[in-house]
Amino acid sequence: MIVLFTDYGIYDPYVGQLKARLATEAPGQLVVDLLHAAPDFNAHAGAHLLAAFAPTFPPGSVFLAVVDPGVGTARHGVVVMAGGRWFVAPDNGLASILVARHADSKVWRIDWLPVALSSTFHGRDVFAVIAAEIARGEFPAAKLSECAKLEVEFEAGDLARVIYIDHFGNAFTGIRAQTVPVTSRVAANHSEFMHAEAFALCDKGKGFWFSNSVGLLELAVNRGHAASQFGLSVGTPVQVQKPY
Repeated sequence: MIVLFTDYGIYDPYVGQLKARLATEAPGQLVVDLLHAAPDFNAHAGAHLLAAFAPTFPPGSVFLAVVDPGVGTARHGVVVMAGGRWFVAPDNGLASILVARHADSKVWRIDWLPVALSSTFHGRDVFAVIAAEIARGEFPAAKLSECAKLEVEFEAGDLARVIYIDHFGNAFTGIRAQTVPVTSRVAANHSEFMHAEAFALCDKGKGFWFSNSVGLLELAVNRGHAASQFGLSVGTPVQVQKPY
């Protein structure tokens, strides 16, 4: 299985080009569109999202993860094994939360570049080829060199900010909900959110926080748009006051 995680969007031709390359390089492989609306250019937010979603996929899955504002510069690409899953990504921190949170992590730098290479589309021309080879069971050792660590590493702890807004207006945060007691006071943009287990357990239009399906603390409104109602956007700080 090849899992796509990008900031390419769904209205432009980039995802289609990516899939065409994968169809050529790894015919017959299942390709799953996880997310193509990762926050634009934001590897930090993307790293926390990727780390949250990855465990919901079976071991052996190959993630092709591209949030790459540094494409075409001297930044390297990497292959990462973490938690029994493969990740092919730019070395800009996007895979760093995964590496930090898994003791079994291994990292390889991608040394190879194809003859035909777009300076702005390494996702298609480099990362897709490497991901396809891994998915075929043909580890591209000749194109890689093992290294001790990533060049860019983000702090592995929780990120107390909004990291994604879904189309309902619900705001994912980079905070793992299991670390937050349900009696905690959670606030963002001068508004406070009380805990609820589900949308329908709140009055219509009321804001609340809950543990979402991938274990992140999420801010929402029952039958409303939390981002608009409370002025939330990617990067908005979130405060958690735990009970004593």
